[in-house]
Amino acid sequence: MVTDPAILILASLAGGDKHGYAIMADVEAFAGVRLGAGTLYGAITRLEAEGWIQGMDSDERRKPYRLTAPGRRHLEEQISGMEQVVKAAARRLRHA
Repeated sequence: MVTDPAILILASLAGGDKHGYAIMADVEAFAGVRLGAGTLYGAITRLEAEGWIQGMDSDERRKPYRLTAPGRRHLEEQISGMEQVVKAAARRLRHA
């Protein structure tokens, strides 16, 4: 189970723009992980600072976020690394 808030948020935003509460609900639905508000918004702040997500202007009280091109590349790199670990673990289990 992936529990890294940054990866979970990036994965959520890969499905489309969302505000904080929608990200929390989406992550819980697809990963079974409940991100607390402090964890969520702390990670959002770091992701924005890295340039991996971008806050968008909104007429509503809630601020939506969008995955940026560098954020997409970072997520793809992380997924590739996870796939390598999963493949290695599966091979090792078959030979155990």
